[in-house]
Amino acid sequence: MNQQMEVAVLGGGCFWCLAAVYGEVRGVTRVESGYTGGSVPNPNYEQVCTGDTGHAEVVRLEFDPAVISYHDLLEIFFTLHDPTTLNRQGNDVGTQFRSVIYYQSAEQETVARKVLAEMAGVWDAPIVTQLEPASVFYPAEDYHQNYVEQHPLQGYCALVVVPKVEKFRAMYAGRLK
Repeated sequence: MNQQMEVAVLGGGCFWCLAAVYGEVRGVTRVESGYTGGSVPNPNYEQVCTGDTGHAEVVRLEFDPAVISYHDLLEIFFTLHDPTTLNRQGNDVGTQFRSVIYYQSAEQETVARKVLAEMAGVWDAPIVTQLEPASVFYPAEDYHQNYVEQHPLQGYCALVVVPKVEKFRAMYAGRLK
């Protein structure tokens, strides 16, 4: 990663949804699905799915802040999931599906707090998105990387993820790669 690039780590339910959208955002140069925020070192998918590790499914984004700001990445984040449901996104239930922002710096924390305050005026229910300092990021297994791109007709992808990607494309056409 060169000096101009920054990192954002976000959890908003299943990491496949976030990864599929952020992979199309101009300025995002790398998207990696993984786990963070828990107590078990080097967790695997099966362990995280139990909800017992404390980890969240997240995406780690490398981005060029000269092309897209952290603020704008967070605004997109709040259009991709429901930040008002605790430990749940649709049928995905458990702490591993929590809405969470893992900030990498004091500046990111400040921006995240600002965006959270802005979003409080947008949503009808209280926002439950957690704001936490970054912790160790563990990449998910290879088969989770670019999952939707590789399996667009898989049931969950076709019914849940692809419509989110299409909604994003319509809303943010000017931000696509």
